[in-house]
Amino acid sequence: MNVLVDIAAAVICFAGTCHNALVGNDTPRGEFTLAPYTIEDPRYGGDLLVFKHDGQAVYAVHRVLDIEGQQRIARIHSPYAKHRVTITAGCVNVTPEVFDALKDCCSTSTIVIK
Repeated sequence: MNVLVDIAAAVICFAGTCHNALVGNDTPRGEFTLAPYTIEDPRYGGDLLVFKHDGQAVYAVHRVLDIEGQQRIARIHSPYAKHRVTITAGCVNVTPEVFDALKDCCSTSTIVIK
């Protein structure tokens, strides 16, 4: 099953539904394979789905982080895409419920980011 991230609309779509996402100007565009990865930092929920690693940076889909001053939790629930774009350093942030659903169905799927 393919996963689609639409940067302009700030959504992630899979299993027939689309969900709000936080994205950034640095989010790589293209087609990648998701790979499950475990991280010790508890803010990420213990795991993430990596889609690109270039030696300097890791880009992944992960649970939204509550970063002081950025209002990420409020922004991910905004109905306006403009509130959800340009907030991350390249990762795709989703709610914990969306992350769990994505992990359950698509943890090794192709992700297309446009």
